[in-house]
Amino acid sequence: MTAPAEQHVRHRRRVTKRRAMIAGTAALGITGAAIVTTTMLSSAGAASAWPTPAGNKSVSSTIKVSGTYDGKLTKFSGSGDLGGGDQEEGQDPIFQLADGAVLKNVIIGTPAADGVHCTGSCTLQNVWWLDVGEDAASFKGKSSSAVYSVTGGGARNADDKVLQFNGAGKLVVSKFQVENAGKLVRSCGNCSTQYKRTISIDDVDVTAPMNSIVGINTNYGDTATLRKVRIHGDSKKKIKTCVRFQGNNTGKEPKELGTGPDGTSCKFSASDITYQ
Repeated sequence: MTAPAEQHVRHRRRVTKRRAMIAGTAALGITGAAIVTTTMLSSAGAASAWPTPAGNKSVSSTIKVSGTYDGKLTKFSGSGDLGGGDQEEGQDPIFQLADGAVLKNVIIGTPAADGVHCTGSCTLQNVWWLDVGEDAASFKGKSSSAVYSVTGGGARNADDKVLQFNGAGKLVVSKFQVENAGKLVRSCGNCSTQYKRTISIDDVDVTAPMNSIVGINTNYGDTATLRKVRIHGDSKKKIKTCVRFQGNNTGKEPKELGTGPDGTSCKFSASDITYQ
């Protein structure tokens, strides 16, 4: 999520589940009734079956977390003021995590509002988003020593970003899976306050259709490291891996500078990306 002065220009239509299924199967070259599911990706690496909710909870006001919150695989869906599931800027999250908080074993359903906000260092463990609203999670800490960890879990159906990195510090994403989204991670390209951001993506599964895996701002010193990334359903290799931008703090749309490994900002080699 970004504040009104930090908005990104959006050109994508809302991805309905029907369009997601059609686009996903087309990208995989599948016709008829044969549809590949996430469960079938488990043998390839980190991906595993999407969990079945142990219960359902309607959330009308943000749940604030300090310490550890174990959702025990309950599905949380927004209602009332949190009943939005679109790309409207400025929505409140379902969960807001204080510095050092841990959120685990949670399923976020529909509507998802603005997912999860981390105000400082945080850990998201085995958190699943069934249909991303504005963003799945936003990282907002102001300390360069902040560390945000996303381990396990996954996200589906995001018009734009899944993980929005607005703050300072380091974001580590591991054993995660994403399907039918715009970007897995984006370092904010036009926030009014900018920082140097470090991103590590390791042992993840990405399933087409998607635009890119990660976007960073080289002019602010951002770096992204990719390891053991498996891309599914993209035989023509259309998904961009690491996209370099010239960010700004004026709210303008950032300029794209290039894509792929460069050894300085986008740190990975061809062997770190496999197509399946």
